[in-house]
Amino acid sequence: MDQQQGPPEPRPAGPATHPQPKEGTLWGFFAILSLLAGLATGTLRTPHCNETLDAAPTPRSTATASLSVEDGVEAPLTAGWSQLYGDNATTGGPGTAELAEDLLLRAERSPPGASKAKKTVWKSSRGTRGRNCHIRNLMVKALHQLYYDPNIENKNLAQKWLMQAQVSPQAWHFSWLLLHMDKVPEIQYFGASALHIKISRYWNDIPADQYESLKSQLFTHITRFASGSKIVLTRLCVALASLALSMMPEAWPCAVADMVRVFQAEDSNVDGRARCLALLELLTVLPEEFQTSRLPQYRKGQVRSVLAQECGSVFPLLEQLLQQRDSPGFIKQKVLKCFSSWVQLEIPLMDCENLIQAAFTSLQDPELFDTAVEAVVNAISQPDAQRYVNTLLKLIPPVLGLQEQLRQAVQSGDMETSHGICRIAVALGENHSRALLDQVEHWQSFLALVNMIMFCTGIPGHYPVNETTSSLTLTFWYTLQDDILSFEPDKQAVYQQVYRPVYFQLVDVLLHKAQFPSDEEYGFWSSDEKEQFRIYRVDISDTLMYVYEMLGAELLSSLYDKLGRLLTNTEQPSTWQHTEALLYGFQSIAETIDVNYSDVVPGLIGLIPRISISNVQLADTVMFTIGSLSEWLADHPVMINNVLPLVLQALGNPELSISSVSTLKKICRECKYDLPPYAANIVAVSQEVLMKQIHKTSQCMWLMQALGFLLSALQVEEILKNLHSLITPYIQQLEKLADETPNPSNRLAIIHILGLLSNLFTTLDISHHDDDHESTEVKKLPVQQGPNPVVVVLQQVFQLIQKVLSKWLNDAQVVESVCAIFEKSVKTLLDDFAPMVPQLCEMLGQMYSTIPQVSAIELTRQLVHIFAHEPAHFPPIKALFLLVTSVTLTLFQQGSEKEARPLPV
Repeated sequence: MDQQQGPPEPRPAGPATHPQPKEGTLWGFFAILSLLAGLATGTLRTPHCNETLDAAPTPRSTATASLSVEDGVEAPLTAGWSQLYGDNATTGGPGTAELAEDLLLRAERSPPGASKAKKTVWKSSRGTRGRNCHIRNLMVKALHQLYYDPNIENKNLAQKWLMQAQVSPQAWHFSWLLLHMDKVPEIQYFGASALHIKISRYWNDIPADQYESLKSQLFTHITRFASGSKIVLTRLCVALASLALSMMPEAWPCAVADMVRVFQAEDSNVDGRARCLALLELLTVLPEEFQTSRLPQYRKGQVRSVLAQECGSVFPLLEQLLQQRDSPGFIKQKVLKCFSSWVQLEIPLMDCENLIQAAFTSLQDPELFDTAVEAVVNAISQPDAQRYVNTLLKLIPPVLGLQEQLRQAVQSGDMETSHGICRIAVALGENHSRALLDQVEHWQSFLALVNMIMFCTGIPGHYPVNETTSSLTLTFWYTLQDDILSFEPDKQAVYQQVYRPVYFQLVDVLLHKAQFPSDEEYGFWSSDEKEQFRIYRVDISDTLMYVYEMLGAELLSSLYDKLGRLLTNTEQPSTWQHTEALLYGFQSIAETIDVNYSDVVPGLIGLIPRISISNVQLADTVMFTIGSLSEWLADHPVMINNVLPLVLQALGNPELSISSVSTLKKICRECKYDLPPYAANIVAVSQEVLMKQIHKTSQCMWLMQALGFLLSALQVEEILKNLHSLITPYIQQLEKLADETPNPSNRLAIIHILGLLSNLFTTLDISHHDDDHESTEVKKLPVQQGPNPVVVVLQQVFQLIQKVLSKWLNDAQVVESVCAIFEKSVKTLLDDFAPMVPQLCEMLGQMYSTIPQVSAIELTRQLVHIFAHEPAHFPPIKALFLLVTSVTLTLFQQGSEKEARPLPV
């Protein structure tokens, strides 16, 4: 095969028009040319007669009349070439401007007329050999500049010029020149790519009487390149495939049969093996080109139907090549790729049966394994395949026959083979579970397939380090369960009897797969592997939650019994991984399923304190499990004391930051009316960890929200007392920062303190506006009289906030943090915020008049929305609204953007 050392890879310019195989180091350069081809018609607005690519086909007379080159094309290309090389540059012939004209102008510039339609638009005239030489030189020089010129501006100019040249009418001429066999593959590929673009995008340029000539030339060049550069051959095949799709069925009714006949003819100078490979390449890219073609929808339906009928000319040939003993491996690989391409045209499954069986046989050949897997999976994954139940039933035995090969692959650590076989089993089961379940007389064979998929789910090793197969199976279990539960009650009961034991086994398998590796092994995992394992566990969690729909409360009982035996068996101590996995299963269900009426939760709450926590992962899961039971704890407050000490103890561990803080927040939100006896302890522990700065900023904000929920259930005097001890250190720190000269370090400290206050006030609500659960209405404290504690605190710190603003008014983030305190307080307190309205409106007006900020407008909108309808607050709200409107309109009129952030529409 013709190989050429390629130049350094240019920058990609857009999506490739068609996927191509690699050919050594040249592929990078061929890819960029394909990218250029893809961009040419999608991004450049070249004033060309076929500028609108998606427009409906024009009448043939219009297309014929538009074949002459418009003046609008000449100018940009000539100017581009002049900019690239200069007006006086030479290429061994006439001046550059003249050569650019040679490229842009037609070989003959006769005026448009009746004879114009008979002129060949894609073929160079024989009398222009000198001019063609200049055109060819121009293209070669531009391509050389694109690849090799170190100057990035020159590369960009060459790229732009080549893209314009590819879509120009003259591309019909230079494409053939660049395909001469004396050219390097980069040049040839560009010519073949330009041909494909002209055929696929500018089909209406070609008069109907030239179809046959163009077809013949493409056949000739494909035959010529059959023994040449493979990447150029592929691109020429794509061009011929595009031509066939545009011509069939009217102009070329038996396109595929003709292709087979032409390449099977023995009068060619090319040897049979090369012709065979060229034919297979052409037959492979034909369906792929159809999938990406821009044919109108009605034409796509016609062409798809024709191609489906033409498979009768393709499949016998493929079967013959696969069955021939002397067929080399690379031929069989091409056959399987070709078959894989054709089945995606929704060919009836029964027509594919022989080739599918041949593909199963090919799975025993390591060289053909991957390609055979792809072919089988594509064939049995067709949406229409479920109509052919008998053929599907015939496929179960060969799939089950792969089990021994699968076991050997697992034992030898051959991840690729086990992955491929699993894909086949899952494709059959997942796509056709309903159709196969309906075949009651074959229930045992389908159950055997389900058990094979179960083996794939529980494949030994830790995902993703030791295996990558088990994740493929999870969707199958969703699908199978949905199909079983969709049957009418009587039939569903029968299937439940068969498959409930299977799903209990699945739970055991999933919990085993969710177990962490040993501490030593886990320490060697990369951060990427740990993240993939985390996502994998989330997928397992979702599957367990879904399985609960089939297994119900019996699943929780099973998990509880296993955990109880594990924690109470002193003779055989278990690993922390086993305990953690069982808790993780329970947590997965409790997070989304209402377990308030489960009779095993009290026992679980009693077991949790008995867990010996010596590992971060186990501690995390314990915390998340407690959090998932927070609603149950609200209905059973006597059990709170069993778990709350564990949560408060975990708050002091930075490694448990997310799990412990989020769990405390859930408990404080759901159980706040039962927490007053524990409030002092919770506040003290929280204040300690906040002052020690154990947690990151986001967790500190969550903790403040948790305290807001907690304080909301206390008496006003208790709230004020706790607020004083909680926020006084921060107020003192803020006073100190307000006296300092602004700098980046104290800026971050100010924003952090303001954030803590705003998050505290987000959830501190003594009027209980957010209580909407009937179960909490009984416990709900009476609305307390007197000033709201949040308002009291805001009035006390208002002058300090103004002082901070006076120094940081030009810092949008500080201003935003200040506004957030009041905005969140307004949203939480609603009418209770009323005492703050006059002074806040005055401060907002001063802020916005000095330096308009978007956060000030957001806060103004909240105030207007809540208080504008109340007569007592109308005057300050009206004054603020008029001021903000006036300042904003002035900004718009002046067109000034200085010192102002973008304003919302």
